[in-house]
Amino acid sequence: MKKSKVMAGLMGLTLMAGLFTGCSSNNNAENETANNKGNAGTNTEATAAPEGDAAKDIKGEITVITQRTDIVDTVFKDYAAKFNEKYPDVKVNFEALSSYEDQIKIRMSTDDYGDVLLLPTSVAIKDLPDFFEPLGQMSDLEQKYTGLEERSVDGVSYGVPITVNFSGVIYNKQVFKDAGITETPRTMDQFMTALQSIKDKTEAVPLYTNYAAGWTLTQWESDLATVAGNRDYVNIAQVASDDNFVKGQPHYDLYKVLYDAAKNGLIEEDPTTTDWESSKADLANGKIGTMMLGSWAIGQIKGVATNPDDVGFMPFPTNAEKVLVPLSDDYNLGVSVHSKNKEAARAWLDWFINESGYPTTEGGGMSPVKGAELPEILKQFEGTEVTFDTLAPAKAGEEGWVDAIDKEAQIGLWQPDFKKVIIEAAIGNRKDSYDDIMKDLNDKWKEARAKVTAAK
Repeated sequence: MKKSKVMAGLMGLTLMAGLFTGCSSNNNAENETANNKGNAGTNTEATAAPEGDAAKDIKGEITVITQRTDIVDTVFKDYAAKFNEKYPDVKVNFEALSSYEDQIKIRMSTDDYGDVLLLPTSVAIKDLPDFFEPLGQMSDLEQKYTGLEERSVDGVSYGVPITVNFSGVIYNKQVFKDAGITETPRTMDQFMTALQSIKDKTEAVPLYTNYAAGWTLTQWESDLATVAGNRDYVNIAQVASDDNFVKGQPHYDLYKVLYDAAKNGLIEEDPTTTDWESSKADLANGKIGTMMLGSWAIGQIKGVATNPDDVGFMPFPTNAEKVLVPLSDDYNLGVSVHSKNKEAARAWLDWFINESGYPTTEGGGMSPVKGAELPEILKQFEGTEVTFDTLAPAKAGEEGWVDAIDKEAQIGLWQPDFKKVIIEAAIGNRKDSYDDIMKDLNDKWKEARAKVTAAK
């Protein structure tokens, strides 16, 4: 199960509004930006769930469609029971889709796609009013929630993020302790030294790439802003430069960590036989030291841990002056425009986001509710140099340029292909050097950038 997207910043760790594109259940290049506005239609009146005694008057049966096949028959049933304490006359049914994007796309060709569901990335932003009930004016809702921009049309919001993700390194604290690592590494050299210590002093795999799964390698791209140490880099600085993959630039330094780890034997013995599902348990229980993942995976890994407290999070290593952890919103939750019980559906949406606890527990991230308590796993960074922030949006007129250049160049920033090439070269299965690979990517970037900028 994969995910992601954005908003929120904190330095005394206080949430703020904002938004950047992370990787979705497919990949972030497929996501349309908030700038792709359309006609919101005439029906923009939101159906808000009543509070207090009025909540008792809400009745009906609703179906909630989720991607969480792992907890739909356990945790979600508990949620329904708690929800019914407040709304006793609403019957909540659940459907879990194992391939959410593909399956919900088919369902949405009809009017029968549940009452509450995750807004799929396949639906163009401008088309949201055709499928989803308006939740209210964004100007009003953003006083309470962060991350509304990506799923709003003409100032009307159609979804609220189910959680706020952060990206970096998920690691096993006991493995670090056994390896004699007393402080989480900050720089790239310190990180490589830590990986070597894990190899020398424990039986754990220092860094598990999950090569065979493929999509897991795309998670590395989420850490580009950390390597840059600058929230302006991803959407502004890199589109202004021809030298995106040269030595000393963030992309070069980011993937050099992967290359060096593979070359020095600090990854799994045979990357081609990796297994995503078992890797979660292996990291949780000390057979793996580190994996590059978003916070969405924390709950899943803790869920299979003998000692959940052994699972930790740290920023991706960086040589930048400041340590920046990028934030992104996950899937947004919305109400079907065809729901026959919209009040009940809205009551579930509001309760799930505000009262279920899902965003910081099963969701593994931060709550989108402004002022909500931070997840325990992040409290260690309070008062440190670590800053959590969103990516700066592109300059006016340059929206979508990163994706456009990437597509024209056929690089695949959010695809696994060139990451696999890097691993294959590092372990000796290809003759390319790291610099060969980076030069090829940079040449493609430069040529594509010239075409894209000339056409704008």
